[in-house]
Amino acid sequence: MTVRIAQLAIYPVKGCRGIALARAALAPTGLVIDPDGAAIGDREWVVVDERGEFLSQRESPKMALIETRLTSTHLQLKAPGMLLLEVPFASEGDVVQARVWDDTVAAVTQGEVADAWFSSYLGRPARLLRFDPEHRRLANARYTAPFEAPYKFADAFPLLVTNTASLADLNARLAARGAPIGMERFRPNIVLDGLAAYEEDYVKTLRADGAMLRLVKRCARCTVPGVDPASGEFSPRVPDALAEYRRFDDGVMFGVNAIVAEGAGAELRVGDAVEIELDL
Repeated sequence: MTVRIAQLAIYPVKGCRGIALARAALAPTGLVIDPDGAAIGDREWVVVDERGEFLSQRESPKMALIETRLTSTHLQLKAPGMLLLEVPFASEGDVVQARVWDDTVAAVTQGEVADAWFSSYLGRPARLLRFDPEHRRLANARYTAPFEAPYKFADAFPLLVTNTASLADLNARLAARGAPIGMERFRPNIVLDGLAAYEEDYVKTLRADGAMLRLVKRCARCTVPGVDPASGEFSPRVPDALAEYRRFDDGVMFGVNAIVAEGAGAELRVGDAVEIELDL
């Protein structure tokens, strides 16, 4: 059995569209790309409400329509009916606090223009914040010990790994309910090909290019996979289908969270073969 990397992606702004990559570097905080030395990471930015609570497609499904691009100097954002927003990497703002689930995270303001853009598009007060590089946020040691796993504005872990065969199985179950869906609904960083459906649940480690990823916890899914990335509209079709056969004691699961155990600085490439260790 040959297992390969089928897709790589980062999501510069939490809740907005991701960027498909042919290759990406591994940092302790997850995937990183390096436009002219800027070292932009996954979930580098977050959108918050007036209380500092993060916003996502759970309560604002139209965030699925916000396109993200990276130049050598700027984050670019496009959305229906909105002018192009450019946020310079070099912008310096105030350090404030953002809330991501139960965590309080230090973040840097990105300016009134960015705040006004998001507020206008979402129809509610909103601010764009960037992760404070002086802050260190660690994933729950209950799952990562003996390793420490720093990450930015992701929900709980640095990386999410999914499997093409698992999506194919879900789409077979969805066939009677409508059109097939794409993997982008699950917002993974690494998509594997060559495993049996849901075999990722039993992968202990993944090795590639001198790096070792440890898969530490199945990913509990909320309502976000119900948001159509083409329309920004929610339907319960996908969450309901998953709940029928992927419900466990700790939630409805699809994909596995992972951490970087060894080899930060290594490069992952689409098409690369990876070595899998199963935990059976």
